[in-house]
Amino acid sequence: MRKDVRILLVGEPKVGKTSLIMSLVSEEFPDEVPLRAEEITIPADVTPERVPTHIVDYSGTYTRTSLYDETHMACIAVLMSMPQVTSHWIPLINERTDKDSRLPLILVGNKSDLVEHSSMETILPIMNQYSEIETCVECSAKNLKNISELFYYAQKAVLHPTGPLYSPEDKEMKPSCIKALTRIFKISDLDNDGILNDNELNFFQRTCFNIPLAPQALEDVKNVVRKNMSDGVKDNGLTLKGFLFLHTLFIQRGRHETTWTVLRRFGYDDDLELTQEYLFPLLKIPPDCTTELNHNAYLFLQSVFDKHDKDRDCALSPDELKDLFKVFPYMPWGPDVNNTVCTNEQGWITYQGYLSQWTLTTYLDVQRCLEYLGYLGYSIIQEQESQTAAVTITRNKRIDLQKKQTQRSVFRCNVLGARGSGKSGFLQAFLGRNLARQKRIREDHMSYYAMSTTYVYGQEKYLLLHEVLPDFEFLSEADLACDVVCLVYDISNPRSFEYCAKVYKKHFLDSKTPCVIIAAKSDLHEARQYYSLSPLDFCRKHKLHPPQMFTCNTDEAPSKDICTKLTTMAMYPHMTQADLKNSTFWLRASVGATVFAVLGFAMYKALLKQR
Repeated sequence: MRKDVRILLVGEPKVGKTSLIMSLVSEEFPDEVPLRAEEITIPADVTPERVPTHIVDYSGTYTRTSLYDETHMACIAVLMSMPQVTSHWIPLINERTDKDSRLPLILVGNKSDLVEHSSMETILPIMNQYSEIETCVECSAKNLKNISELFYYAQKAVLHPTGPLYSPEDKEMKPSCIKALTRIFKISDLDNDGILNDNELNFFQRTCFNIPLAPQALEDVKNVVRKNMSDGVKDNGLTLKGFLFLHTLFIQRGRHETTWTVLRRFGYDDDLELTQEYLFPLLKIPPDCTTELNHNAYLFLQSVFDKHDKDRDCALSPDELKDLFKVFPYMPWGPDVNNTVCTNEQGWITYQGYLSQWTLTTYLDVQRCLEYLGYLGYSIIQEQESQTAAVTITRNKRIDLQKKQTQRSVFRCNVLGARGSGKSGFLQAFLGRNLARQKRIREDHMSYYAMSTTYVYGQEKYLLLHEVLPDFEFLSEADLACDVVCLVYDISNPRSFEYCAKVYKKHFLDSKTPCVIIAAKSDLHEARQYYSLSPLDFCRKHKLHPPQMFTCNTDEAPSKDICTKLTTMAMYPHMTQADLKNSTFWLRASVGATVFAVLGFAMYKALLKQR
């Protein structure tokens, strides 16, 4: 909404412009009227809309250029010259604007005390001819008739304009307004049944107007809709058609400020676009800190998933996913997302995969996450000031190292290796896909990320695997910044390990970042590596854990034990290699992972049944 209002009074000399302004200020008709009143400012605390208002008196001595300058600065023009309003003033004001950016106008029939008949017979046809005319008013500076009302209407026309909402020619709301209100309806429809029931209507009312609707008032609203359309009320709830009809009625009856209150509460500006302040609230992230979703954010996202998972199969079909993202101006998830997180056998994103993708977005691009949560109406549904309430900024990693403990839930593992070493297969195996399933993935739908959960000592953690392109000479800081490093080589390729050894010696030899070497494609014949040391001897020399044998060429889903180890090393980077080699340590971690994975899925299924 605008921070101030500038009103320009226009007309020939002696039509009463100056008298009108002076009567407003002094609340009495002036005995002497100057040729022109100086610009006055009405403070915000004495205006109904609590916005400072500047009133400018147009002088007949103004040049054409001066008038253009004034109309350019003005928010609205008040026309007070009936005889020449269509032949001179409206064409003059509209001369340098196109149809979609016209200055709003108010027609005034002034000096009503001097005439016996109403000027409305003259004004109304003009108003119907020009869509930029917001309203028309009869007033008298001498009798103080409608003086304060005139300036209130002018202020209201600026702060709550009809133009973006409604087309007088078509007598219906504009497409952009329908689109915005449809999004608002879908957000407010908490159970996604296409109807706003009494609880949802009351929540909507409290959200927008800070007061609930009395039961009788609620019934009266629905009765108005019932009388005017057959499909506006269904199962005693308001349908989308009924919701849109109500707002059309508000606008037609001059109560467009009601619709604007709703639109602005849901983040829209005067052009019916979501504001930058709404979508991208300020969030400062200190160096060496990461961003994660908090518990309330996950509960919100779970409710969004639940309301769109119509068949209760713990996965979102393409149609269900499309329905979920109808409140977005674009489809935010491409086909690569289905190869970044867990899906079912049909390739549909599962509940776990859905939360994983949100976690990944928050970690890699928190501003994008805030934008997405804004489209979903997070701050409104959760009654928070902004989407930043959904985000936790973690402690500096150096402090975690000093204290030898962390509260973080998301850990990043960069996966490096020569071309063809099996990095992509390792990422997809983390998502439960064996080689047969991986072969069905289209090349252009592949992802360089894989995100899922692991369990360490009964704690659920997210592990983000990032495949780094094999360019040994040009690894950037981003390629190296992570919590744990995974160096992958193909045991059947004699030249594959050399890349891992060189990367380790150049970038990680003196690093505090834990490293693990993966011997991929372990189902194939192991070739002797063309390097001075064997992979096992290399690990012994540099006090690394022995190479971890891995293959995705299995009948069932590949084992995730290595990913549990990677998460554990990311959580406890200070642990000695002796600790990491301890078989009891890994047994406790992997058993915990299995038990809690089963329990987690069972609990979610149970919750769905309760609903």
